[in-house]
Amino acid sequence: MTEIRRRGLMLVLSSPSGAGKTTLSRRLLEADSGIVMSVSATTRPKRPTEVEGRDYFFVSSDAFGEMARAGELLEHATVFENQYGTPRQPVMDALAAGRDVLFDIDWQGTQQMKERVRDDLVSIFILPPTHAELERRLRTRAQDSDAVVAKRMAEAAAEISHWPEYDYVVVNDDVERAHARVLAILAAERCRRSRLAGVGDFVAQLTR
Repeated sequence: MTEIRRRGLMLVLSSPSGAGKTTLSRRLLEADSGIVMSVSATTRPKRPTEVEGRDYFFVSSDAFGEMARAGELLEHATVFENQYGTPRQPVMDALAAGRDVLFDIDWQGTQQMKERVRDDLVSIFILPPTHAELERRLRTRAQDSDAVVAKRMAEAAAEISHWPEYDYVVVNDDVERAHARVLAILAAERCRRSRLAGVGDFVAQLTR
């Protein structure tokens, strides 16, 4: 199969809790060896089963602050008093090598990345099919109290309001169908002329 050298892309999946973002991310990584998951840096303590560099890069609060001030993070946020961020250099190295990088981040992280690396970014917002189905999934998945489910549903409404900021929208009414749509978006974006760094040389060979 003829391959034209290309620059990789950054694929962002965002969704409200319960819409299926994590499931679709896992399926995408299993289905396509050409895309890798971004590894975040965090200040939270490492858990016994976690591996440095595979699950997270574990750093001190001071080191994280230095990374943020030096512009070494593509995006970062504080979650439950711990800091999380995406180191820039591993992602840039992957893109230069023609590898694609998957991000499971929220709308705030996506906005930060748009400001820094817009040309390499492809963003997809995953929507639930209905309000009732999202609530059902939250109750089935977590078995939380009514108060917790209500809080997550309120948060979901705020998150969904950011859908116009994304390049694509996929409704996860059926996980197989949604997975196929994400794969189709990835395939199309890989063919963008602006990402085909080797297309000029390829065409030159054709027209000799």
